[in-house]
Amino acid sequence: QVQLVESGGGLVQAGGSLRLSCAASGSNFRIYVMGWYRQAPGKQRELVAAISRDSSTTYGDSVRGRFTISRDNAKNTAYLQMNSLKPEDTAIYYCAAGPTWGMNAVASWGQGTQVTVSS
Repeated sequence: QVQLVESGGGLVQAGGSLRLSCAASGSNFRIYVMGWYRQAPGKQRELVAAISRDSSTTYGDSVRGRFTISRDNAKNTAYLQMNSLKPEDTAIYYCAAGPTWGMNAVASWGQGTQVTVSS
């Protein structure tokens, strides 16, 4: 099993940038799909981005072109680079890991990190 710890959240102004990190421990990190999801109050959790073990990626429609997911297998860490941030990006961001694509396949969740974008 994979244990996940997010970091890098905080308060930024609209148009600014932020990088989130997800530090993982466990034997399956290198083969797992890593993902970032977010959830705002009163809303469902939604996919932000995901990346496979061979670095194939997918993005939610609302962040495509602004956010970039990456992973460094040597460091057991996944990243989410967020640029051109908008107030509607405000949410708790969760790191996730699973054997394949899809929220239903998530085996491990991080505790989340708050991202707040001011206008």
